[in-house]
Amino acid sequence: MSRLRRTIGLLLIAALFAAGATRSSSQEPAKPQASPKPSPTPEKEQDSVKVFTEEVRLPVVALDSYGHYDPTLELDDILVLEDGVAQQLRSVRHVQANVLFVLDTGGEISGMGGMSKSTSLTRAVASQLVSRLQEGATIAVMQSGNSTEMLQSWTIDKAAVLRTLKTKLISAKRSRISETVANASMQLRERPEGSRHVVMITDGVDSPGGKIDRAEAMKRLIAARATVHIISYTEFVQQKRDNKTSSIGTGQRPTSSDPITATDPTLPPGTTRSPSFGISIRFDPAMRKQRKAYEAEVKKSQQALKNVAEETGGKWLLPLNSEEMLAQANEVARAIGAEYVVTYRPKRPLAEATPGEYRRIEVASRRVGLSLHARRGYVVPQEGTKN
Repeated sequence: MSRLRRTIGLLLIAALFAAGATRSSSQEPAKPQASPKPSPTPEKEQDSVKVFTEEVRLPVVALDSYGHYDPTLELDDILVLEDGVAQQLRSVRHVQANVLFVLDTGGEISGMGGMSKSTSLTRAVASQLVSRLQEGATIAVMQSGNSTEMLQSWTIDKAAVLRTLKTKLISAKRSRISETVANASMQLRERPEGSRHVVMITDGVDSPGGKIDRAEAMKRLIAARATVHIISYTEFVQQKRDNKTSSIGTGQRPTSSDPITATDPTLPPGTTRSPSFGISIRFDPAMRKQRKAYEAEVKKSQQALKNVAEETGGKWLLPLNSEEMLAQANEVARAIGAEYVVTYRPKRPLAEATPGEYRRIEVASRRVGLSLHARRGYVVPQEGTKN
């Protein structure tokens, strides 16, 4: 009996071991499911997006005491204040520029009596500037004429850009400069922030009938967080106006212009009749009205263009003649080539900003002989927007 019990006990023990081994082998493949490791992808993606949107990329132009590009800029040389609070800078680097040309060729055939823009001059200035840009810069060209047109998509091929300027840039009767500026802000979205530049050659005057007004277009351009350089025709055309002779001339005619005296054979040489007087009118009322309207718009546009250039840290240039305009193209190219990108994470997170919030920026040099220039501030991008 005891032997039987012992045998039964041994059989039970063996059965329990077998059951345990079967359970262990059946659960072994499922072990990772019982305690799965959390997938790192969502956390990495969230961290990536957070860092991406929280990082501010601030373009800063660095010049030495001679006004030349300073290649030795370091983090310790720079002080950045955001809304009056000093920021902890993370990096500073020199990057290749992305330069979008916005060329205004509309309104040249406008009856302005030689006061309007010159497409040939605009072409020459833009071509010279392209030639002076550093190798590796990415360039695109937009034209404002009867409509907005993308003449050259983004490319690093300078020769292709120069061919485009030579063959595709044409004059037009109307200008849609505000619409072109608004479209330019959209073209910049996919370019890396901190390297975005816009070069505008324009008088800033729209022809009637545009769909976007100037204030809205400039607001969009500022929000695009690009450095905007403007070579303006506004002083150029006013200078040409001031140099023109009076529209009405009165007074004594010179003898040589008096048809009677010049052809009267009865008078001895050197003898003239009584002085003749005349009035010459060199304009019609419609043209004069058009000219006054244009002059008023030029004054308004000049202030708007100046505000955009100064707000974004770009060059604001007012050439008085074609020679100055060509020389200032070199100045813009130098400024683009002297730009760095400074990065920092704001001490007040961007996620806490209200929609469309503006933050004021101040940049100062910590090193003697170093001159730094930057934008006045920036509009906080919407959450999830790529910078």
